[in-house]
Amino acid sequence: MFDIFLLQADTAGVAKAIAAPQVESVWGVLAKGGLLMIPLLALLAVAIFFFIERIIAINKASKIEENFMSIIKDNIVTGNVTAARNLAKNTNNPVARIIDKGIQRIGKPIDAIEKSMDNVGVLEMYKLEKNVDILSIISRIAPLFGFLGTIIGMLALFKGIAATSEYTPNTIADGIYIKMITSATGLIIGIISYLGYSFLKVQIKKVENKMDAASAEFVDILQEPTR
Repeated sequence: MFDIFLLQADTAGVAKAIAAPQVESVWGVLAKGGLLMIPLLALLAVAIFFFIERIIAINKASKIEENFMSIIKDNIVTGNVTAARNLAKNTNNPVARIIDKGIQRIGKPIDAIEKSMDNVGVLEMYKLEKNVDILSIISRIAPLFGFLGTIIGMLALFKGIAATSEYTPNTIADGIYIKMITSATGLIIGIISYLGYSFLKVQIKKVENKMDAASAEFVDILQEPTR
């Protein structure tokens, strides 16, 4: 009787083990995608690298003392242009460099000062947007790589089906699942890259607004004595 109980327990345990679904690791699933997973993961690594590099640079560029323009204004109004120039020159951010250019042009027509400051602003925007478009490119080509991997895999699968009759509906479904891994991976990388690109563009726009506001305020400071 006891032996029968043990046999039933063993049978139940084996049945549970067979019925229990096997959970695959993320890396295990990705490995099934084939060789095209290598360039896809390389694109993801590049996207992450440039996103981190740009966000650090943008955050650094956006930091400016709240009283920066107030000090500049006080120095210019009191005629201490040298002090204003030293402050702008020793402050490392786009706003300060634009103001520094404006201070250097004091005494010239307002239009000329604004033109010089705008030129510096264009250069600073170029620096901020450097490498950002790489994320946009990755967001477009990553899904294409994924689809290419799926198409190649499906062609190989259908060629195998045509060459032999050993395929069953289950094996075909499993093969299609494996081939779709590259498409899913490419789409995920594309979405991540596009979100990163959009986020960086928003942050750059905020810095641009700060530069425009500072430039307009500086021009107002120069025009105050003539009002």
